[in-house]
Amino acid sequence: MKLAVNRSQRELWANSFYKTRQERAVDKVRWDILWDAGWVSLGAIIGALLRYGVTGENLSLGELPVSVLLINILGSFILGVTATATVRLGADPRLTLFVGIGFCGSLTTMSSFAFETASLLDLGKTAVAFADILLNVGASIAAIFLGRAVVMVLMGAV
Repeated sequence: MKLAVNRSQRELWANSFYKTRQERAVDKVRWDILWDAGWVSLGAIIGALLRYGVTGENLSLGELPVSVLLINILGSFILGVTATATVRLGADPRLTLFVGIGFCGSLTTMSSFAFETASLLDLGKTAVAFADILLNVGASIAAIFLGRAVVMVLMGAV
């Protein structure tokens, strides 16, 4: 049985084996970009689902909403660990794409934090709003340093 293949299909198939070095390099870059986008996307899906689960609980300490606060601290800690471990261990930089940009990028939530704080200010709860600001920013920065320190201790670099 003979397959019906037109001339342009045969040429395309044959030419795919005779690409120049530059054409092969361009193809590799395209595939690298797709793989990178895939790692970011996979991390983002997981981070978004975790955020959805935690923020859906509407946790609070008195009037202070803590769901977003916990997510921001957790994400900052994870980012601190990942960024430091990737550099110190010489891990594949795609780990940073997956965890740092994808997972932590969709897990942490500046927009929700800003909305929550603005809502507290709208309700006249200025002191609680400022506590929310200080805790989200301060604790998130502290979590980055804590994540770095954990990696350094585990690696015996301290």
